[in-house]
Parts: sequence; C-alpha cells; structure tokens
Amino acid sequence: MERIKSQELFSQAKKIIPGGVNSPVRAFKAVGGNPVYIDHGQGSKIYDVDGKEYIDYVCSWGPLILGHAHPQILAALQKAMAKGTSFGAPTERETEFASMLINAVPSMEMVRLVNSGTEATMSALRLARGFTGRNKIVKFEGCYHGHVDSLLVKAGSGAATLGTPDSAGVSVALAQDTITLPYNDLKAVKELFSKHGGQIAALIVEPVAGNMGLVLPKEGFLEGLRQITAQHDSLLIFDEVITGFRVSFGGAQGFYGIKPDLTCLGKIIGGGLPVGAYGGKEEIMKHIAPLGAVYQAGTLAGNPLAVSAGIETLKILSKPGTYEVLAEKGAYLSLGLQTAARQAKIPVCAAQVGSLLGLFFTPNTVTDWGSASTSNTTLFARYFSSMLKQGVYLAPSQYESSFISTAHNYEDLDKTIATAECAFQSLGTGS
Repeated sequence: MERIKSQELFSQAKKIIPGGVNSPVRAFKAVGGNPVYIDHGQGSKIYDVDGKEYIDYVCSWGPLILGHAHPQILAALQKAMAKGTSFGAPTERETEFASMLINAVPSMEMVRLVNSGTEATMSALRLARGFTGRNKIVKFEGCYHGHVDSLLVKAGSGAATLGTPDSAGVSVALAQDTITLPYNDLKAVKELFSKHGGQIAALIVEPVAGNMGLVLPKEGFLEGLRQITAQHDSLLIFDEVITGFRVSFGGAQGFYGIKPDLTCLGKIIGGGLPVGAYGGKEEIMKHIAPLGAVYQAGTLAGNPLAVSAGIETLKILSKPGTYEVLAEKGAYLSLGLQTAARQAKIPVCAAQVGSLLGLFFTPNTVTDWGSASTSNTTLFARYFSSMLKQGVYLAPSQYESSFISTAHNYEDLDKTIATAECAFQSLGTGS
C-alpha cells in the first residue's frame, strides 16, 4: 500500500515547518523515503493516515511502556481535565506523585518536576555546578542528554579532549567546559580525574546507553564511576530518561545496584505526556530555589494532566511480575532476531536489557561509540524499509533503541521475528 496521504502531508509540512518535522529523526533522512504520518494508536499497534497497521517498537521513543491509549491512563486524564488543565500553582497530586518517584528510585531523597528530559539534565547540571562551585562536566561519546548547549559536543579520538561544538549556535567557550570520554572506558575516566578532578563538577552518564543504539555497561564500569566521582567530590549524575522505569521499576540504578548523586527522568513517568524530573540527595537538592541560589522554574511543571497520568502509570508498573514479563518478552524477541540474522548470514551485534533492545549491523562487539559507528547503515536502511513495508515500525535510525510495552503479546513478537526473517533474507540476496 502506498502512503499517499503521508506523502501529501509531508509536502505541506515542509512549507511551514523546518524540514517538515518538529524533531529531526522523524524526517527519515537516515533511512530514506518520507516519514509515516500516524493517525492513532491502540495497544501495541499504530495506524497511519493511509489506514495501514504497524506493530510499534518506537512507543513514542520509550515512554509508552503500557502501550497506546491505555484505558486507565485515558480515564485518569479525563478526570483531571474536567477540573482544569493547568494552574501554575501547587496541587495535592504533585506531592503524591513526587512521593511515588522517591519510593521507586533508590537514590532520590527529594525531587523537582520539570517538563522534559532535556530540562531535567540541564537543571541537574546547573545544580551540580552550583553545589560544587566547579565548572567542568564530563560526558561520554555517543551518550545524548538532550539538546543542552554544553552537551552538544563531540569527542576527539582516544584520550579525553576538550569539547568542540556539534551544533551551530553553541559557543566554543561553553562547549569547552565539557570533556568527552569513550563510553565503557574506566581507565580514561581514572586518568582524567587524576589530573583534573578538582575542576570537575559532575560526570553525567546514561547507565545503559540508549542513544547510540543500545550499549550495555561493562562489568564494573558503573561501580568504577561511583567510586571515582566520590573520591574527587564530584557528582555522579545518571541520565535515566530512557532507562528509568524501563530497565526495572527502580531504573538502571535499581537493576545494577548503584546510587548516583542525581538522577534525571523523562516522559515515561507521565505515561507519554510532556514531563520530566530530577532528584537526588537532600543536601544537594536544597540548593535549588527557593531554598538555595540555583534557579530553575517552569509554569507547566507538575501540571495536573501529566501528574495524573504519571500516578496511574506508576501504580500499574508497580504490580508484581510486570518487569519479569517485560524482560522475558525482550529476551525472546532479541533471540529471535539474532537467529533470523544468523540464518540469513547477516552479521549483527545485539543487546537487550529488560524491555530495551538494540541491533547493530556489524560483526564487531559494540561497547562504545567507536564500535557502534562500524555499523553498516546502508544495510540497516534496507532492513528498516523492508520491516516497515511488512507492518513493523522501528526507529528510523541505526543508532536508536527499540522498546517493548506491556501491550505487546507473543503473537506480535512472533510476527515480528517472521517479518525479520524475510527482511534479512532479502538483504542476503541483495533484493
């Protein structure tokens, strides 16, 4: 079926929206063709404006862990909307929601609600600088922490280098306060802190990298980061915008047993509505205004719609067995995809933890951005197109993760594996 209406809508959008999209990856530039315009979603499926059904593994880039249009989430939103959508003033439900987050995430003693993951990371970095009185930030190559100016930098090869802007509009002076290291390279972290530890306010990391594809931390890596930052009185910030309430109910920190000083959370905590949060030790969080000198504010922060959806989402996710079932489905799908690729003699490297999956088109073991970038993006684009034509919706980039929701059943997974078998076979024959 041709996506005629999607093509028409994209042509119209390009005249008035830069690139026709409101977030760059949606433009399909990495895979070719035009983006699919979605009409509605239900459970594990989405439906485009031309009437075609897809099994969805994007799930709004992760937050729809309960699937699309979950009836309990919709009911909570309808109840909240009847009272008003926003007040710019405190509500009782904000405190209820904050308490639920603190009870779920091991390292959080206090939490501040914001409107997005980008706001959460931006605010956490400002807080780290204000708390420590230092300016330098350490991040890892391939880890994305939102479009914060100081984090839109790329690394040099090998050892740590001062950041250079990776986007127009970011000043060199600002970027140079960010030092970038290879992910999973604990030796590089030790060497950096031994030389410049006294200048480093914080190290920010995705505990499981999800923005260069899915890359798992090596054994001892996260433990090493916790030890090194503590030794130098620098803060350890876990960016759990992707992993929070995905890897486990307590996030990656609960799964791996590591307590960072600050944690950043994203849209998953609001059932897909625009929301985020950052939190951590009380002694640090008390430096935020109005208690302290670190300013951060937001009119829609803690708005009743996002908070109501968030409360209902966390109630559902906290039910016993939820994450065990999600992990079983994740492992089942990952194994099925690997088997299909192997049978078609297509070299891939797979990763999976909980309901997160990644598949790199490379024979190499992927542990960082350098090894991830050996992937055959042309082959991935062909694979993506084949899967899309057969009704499976994947992220339109080799360097993104796939997500499973509680709405995905084994019929969905088996159909996806069978579809992948056809796609891999077509790659092998060059058709």
